[in-house]
Amino acid sequence: MRKSLTLLATGIVTALALTACGGSSTPSAQVKALDPANPVTLSVGASPVPQAKILEFINQDLAPKAGLKLDIKEIEDYQTPNTALSDGSLDTNYYQHLPWYEDQVKTKGYKFGHGAGVHIEPYAAFSEKVKDIQDIQDGAKVAITNDPSNQVRALKVLQVAGLVKDIKEDTSVLTITDEQNPKKLKFSENQPELLINDLKDPSVDLALINGNFILKAGLSTQNALAVESVENNPYANFLAWREDSKDDVRIKKLEELLHSPEVKAFIEKEWPNGDVTVAF
Repeated sequence: MRKSLTLLATGIVTALALTACGGSSTPSAQVKALDPANPVTLSVGASPVPQAKILEFINQDLAPKAGLKLDIKEIEDYQTPNTALSDGSLDTNYYQHLPWYEDQVKTKGYKFGHGAGVHIEPYAAFSEKVKDIQDIQDGAKVAITNDPSNQVRALKVLQVAGLVKDIKEDTSVLTITDEQNPKKLKFSENQPELLINDLKDPSVDLALINGNFILKAGLSTQNALAVESVENNPYANFLAWREDSKDDVRIKKLEELLHSPEVKAFIEKEWPNGDVTVAF
């Protein structure tokens, strides 16, 4: 993100700090083994959909048998989960993909580790003005995320659709050239959670939206004008933790459960149209 945290996000951090008290009622150093008769709590920050929904399934169907109880904190924005993980308000978070994670670790200095990819939410382009991506006119206004790792991802969706070309990993709306942007698209940056609102703006011709906000808004990639491919997709979401928690048996168990056949079956049943795709 290039913009500062909203008051809502700041409030979430404060609330987490007050309620989580380090993230668990049982310090990780004291948890040597999991016992279904005496479950221990693990706090997880997650986007509401699909991450929190997947965690709720685990909490209800899988965690009790493993001796684990998940304290799921739903967080709307993309900054707060890592801030809260870093300061100890959360034990783990489940919301980010590798390019975003790597940028956060590099720019914020976080000391994190992460697990394997669990699922992919395809990025997609929507419009309330045109029915076909080819109908986007020269000089059209395109609403796009303001976070760098997802911005290049969105530009690649436009590239596959033929609206821009020669997009590189470091291309942004600030650096895109006239040669890369032959249609002279006018980009409007916003926080990813606000792009759904931009879609309804009469001045916006096209909006590129992250998968979890597509789901939260009740939209579907089936109605999108352009959708990111999931083949060889590097944007699988995974579980993240602090480096000093890498041996925490609770986190290891949740990582195992996230990659279980039961979770795979749940995702495939819950999102059969491909809005969420299993990454393992």
